[in-house]
Amino acid sequence: MRILVLGGTVFLSEAVAAEALRRGHDVVCACRADSGTVPDGAQWVRWDRSAEPAPGEEVGGVDVVVDVARQPSWVRAALSAWTDAHWIFVSTVNVYSDDSLTGGTPDTLPLHPARHADADLAEHPEAYGPLKRGCEEAVLASAASAMVIRPGLICGPGDPTGRFSYWPARLAEARAGGRVLAGGEPDDVVQIIDVRDLASWIVTAAEQRTTGVYDGVGPVSTTSELLEAVAAGVGATPELAWVPGSALTEAGVEPWMGPGALPLWLPRPDYDGLMSHDPGPSFAAGLSTRPVAETARDTLAWLRAEPDPPSTGLSRAREQEVLNSLPPT
Repeated sequence: MRILVLGGTVFLSEAVAAEALRRGHDVVCACRADSGTVPDGAQWVRWDRSAEPAPGEEVGGVDVVVDVARQPSWVRAALSAWTDAHWIFVSTVNVYSDDSLTGGTPDTLPLHPARHADADLAEHPEAYGPLKRGCEEAVLASAASAMVIRPGLICGPGDPTGRFSYWPARLAEARAGGRVLAGGEPDDVVQIIDVRDLASWIVTAAEQRTTGVYDGVGPVSTTSELLEAVAAGVGATPELAWVPGSALTEAGVEPWMGPGALPLWLPRPDYDGLMSHDPGPSFAAGLSTRPVAETARDTLAWLRAEPDPPSTGLSRAREQEVLNSLPPT
């Protein structure tokens, strides 16, 4: 099978291309390649989607297109070039308009109105979900057949955000024990998916020409269960110091990601639903996931092998400052 990956040099799109090659498929990656190179064995076709027409003749016919774009015009241009292909569009759970609803599925959760005009996300970050929704609508309306996958928090080796990788790195420092800041309540729910599991599912869906809309999410667990699994994966036995969200906010700690943030922590109950989607439909459609401990182990190995690994989250000095000023509950 001939698979066109629109991208192929960073994280998920790279993992999809690599997995398709591993299974013996003919893979073409169309991208600028400014962020890296495509996997060995893939054909690279240079394409700047922001400024150039789709390289339909250069790429030729393809059976499946995998796209991760954010701008609707980019998706529409690609659809016009490869109309007859089966499309798998990677969207996001940010298309949902209410992050407080738990246990939701694509059939039950409300959506943002679609935005069909492109937007500069640096200036308008709130447009991300509506833009992705606009891309979804274009694919579902125009592709010969299509699957839409809405991932939650993707993690694992190669993660450019550092949102999950903060934890294997931090907990590995506590192998001999030590107090580690943990945010919110131990039973707050959380949900991740390893990039390799998501990529494997995408390639399987390409082979089977799966259609429909699914959330790309792993099992739901509590934050304490997740961090315990991460600790086990990196061989650590930390003392997790749980600090309520309200106290973190008062101390100036930011949620989710950023240099002053505690990754994975989110204000509750406003974000109870962001990482608690029902994974049942996706597992029924062929998704399978590996243990969190394995993801943590491999992520730590990747971080240590990288000369300049991405990072986010509190510095150790800032973490200690918060721990000293806010005793755990």
